Amino acid sequence: MKLAFSTNAFKQVSFEESLVQIAEAGYQGVEIMADVPHAYPPQMSRRRVRAAVALMKELRLEVSNINAFTFFAMGDTYNPSWIDPDPRVRAHRVEHTENSIRLAHDLGATCLSTEPGGPIPPGVSREQAMEWFRLGLQMVFPLARDLGVTILIEPEPGLLLDTTDDFLEFIGTVPHSHVALNSAMGHFYCVGEDPAQAARQLAPWIRHVHLEDIAATREHRHLVPGHGAIDHRGVLKALKDIGYDGWITVELYPYESTARQVADEAVAYLEKIL
Repeated sequence: MKLAFSTNAFKQVSFEESLVQIAEAGYQGVEIMADVPHAYPPQMSRRRVRAAVALMKELRLEVSNINAFTFFAMGDTYNPSWIDPDPRVRAHRVEHTENSIRLAHDLGATCLSTEPGGPIPPGVSREQAMEWFRLGLQMVFPLARDLGVTILIEPEPGLLLDTTDDFLEFIGTVPHSHVALNSAMGHFYCVGEDPAQAARQLAPWIRHVHLEDIAATREHRHLVPGHGAIDHRGVLKALKDIGYDGWITVELYPYESTARQVADEAVAYLEKIL
């Protein structure tokens, strides 16, 4: 398993500067935020993409994942979502995901994470929301297949899919070789689950891992690994037991003002227990 850090903690500096700082902190990989203020696809010219690839090569950084979850460029963390009642709004999410797939391919990434549908809008049934999410994903699958990028669904507390059972129920309805799971360990802890057990239960689907800590209250607020209640040794053992040998990305977006400090602290803590 290899350690990466997400640029979404470094929103106070440029995309390029975030790459430099993540490499200097000692990470082998980087998760790239496909949104403002970093690598929002419409703002990534061919020249800028080529320059980013060259910079990552110089820094010896690999791309762990393209994070296309948030959509601040047009809305907020969740919106435009896959399950908005307005089909024109849903179309924005589809377009953003397709643009992010192209960006992933150009940057050498093999996977892209997205929100698990989004928050269910008032007056919309769970069944209808699931259908809209399925239909939206089906629209992006051809491009994902053609460019060799896997779409990773990331369950999150309070959204359409937030538990292991939710994910398993949904994934069974979208049989496609280019859809899998971004396993955010803290999210499973927030909804009352044991992240290590979740890893074992979801083993066939895990293609990328987000790691963060969560307080014992299970409030959904990302903490630096080692500052909360998650048994990270148990989580890492579970990942080893299931044969996972991919990327583990530390995601600490609440720490914008101390991004480099927490990146340094997290890598030091995790390297001791990996």
